[in-house]
Amino acid sequence: MPGQLLELHVENFRSLRDVTIPLGPLTVLVGANGVGKSNVLKVFDLLADIIQTDLEPALETRGGFDEIAFWGGPKPPTTLRIRLKATWTTHSSLKAPDEYDLKVRRYSSASNKDRGRYRLTRSESFQFKRTRGRGRRITVSGERATVVDTRPNAGHEDSSEFGIQRLSSGLSTLPRLARTEGGSEVRRVADQLSSFRVFDVDVDAARLPSRLDRDYDDLSSSADNLAAFLLLLSEDSSTWTQLVDDARSVLPQLTRIEFEEIGGRAEQVTVSLVERGLRRPTPLADASYGTVRLLGLLALLHDPAPPALTCIEEIDHGLHPQALQLIVDRLREASERSQFIVATHSPALADRLEPQELVICERDDEGASLIPAITRVEVRAIVEESADLPLGELWFSGVLGGDLTGDEL
Repeated sequence: MPGQLLELHVENFRSLRDVTIPLGPLTVLVGANGVGKSNVLKVFDLLADIIQTDLEPALETRGGFDEIAFWGGPKPPTTLRIRLKATWTTHSSLKAPDEYDLKVRRYSSASNKDRGRYRLTRSESFQFKRTRGRGRRITVSGERATVVDTRPNAGHEDSSEFGIQRLSSGLSTLPRLARTEGGSEVRRVADQLSSFRVFDVDVDAARLPSRLDRDYDDLSSSADNLAAFLLLLSEDSSTWTQLVDDARSVLPQLTRIEFEEIGGRAEQVTVSLVERGLRRPTPLADASYGTVRLLGLLALLHDPAPPALTCIEEIDHGLHPQALQLIVDRLREASERSQFIVATHSPALADRLEPQELVICERDDEGASLIPAITRVEVRAIVEESADLPLGELWFSGVLGGDLTGDEL
């Protein structure tokens, strides 16, 4: 996989008071309802929105700073922070990763006229590895952005400054910089983050015919273009054969998947399932909830050109337990093309994971998420001491945590 997100650090975003989460090609967040798994995914949703609309609009659509800042503890926080480490740009590495840091500060107005209201400031920094020990740091504060090129062997730095709007984000504005000022590097980070999606099959929408007069090179985040995307995948015989074989392994009555194009001003395509023992194909509109979800997930996991980062909430919802091993196997294969963050509270799915794929999520008495609740090193040690019992069994029994209380903030 060409680069990946290595670490996410968040302070005071919803229930994420202070978390640092290591991320691999496949990261599965395991925890009870309400411990903050979804809030991890919402961080990436916020970043993608910042890139598309800028910082202030992204905050306003979520109700403003006070609505998304941490609600627990004795007093409201005044700072929200998101920091990322990744290997997305050309010269980055595990030892010299790309780094992005965003801080948003809230402060009350001092004037009597505006008493009770508050203002925001933001600061940002980008750090990139360049060639032969050189690096580039871009900082944004107030209405100034500074680009500093470090040349260790030469013993000096080259810097330049330019103006930027007070609450504009570097993620949304700095990709327009020239390549020599870091524009290509910031653009790479912004492109990776903006391609993020939270995938959750909308079964009712996925059952419907798909219009063919739209661009369906990508599977939508709700799979509402499932029929057209499956038709696209069917054009590659190898991909299609594996997808159908996977579907058959869970749906043994299935013999093949057929398509029918519907004429009219907006041409559409529908999907039907040919099943043993039935005189006629079953339209996808009449297929079971679990069947539609399974086909949506298989379409996602067989996508030959996925986005850089895909998040899936409650991936096991509606699936028969016999499908879980298949889904985990395909997730691992797909994680060679795209990075995956998956949220679940299913012990049966966690049973099929490796320790390095598992992140235990809990919440403390003040409403703060503990993610990870225990380190990967501790998980491995517990697994070894338990004579290699499955991870889901260890989690559900409480050996790996597993507090089943709490409400999502």
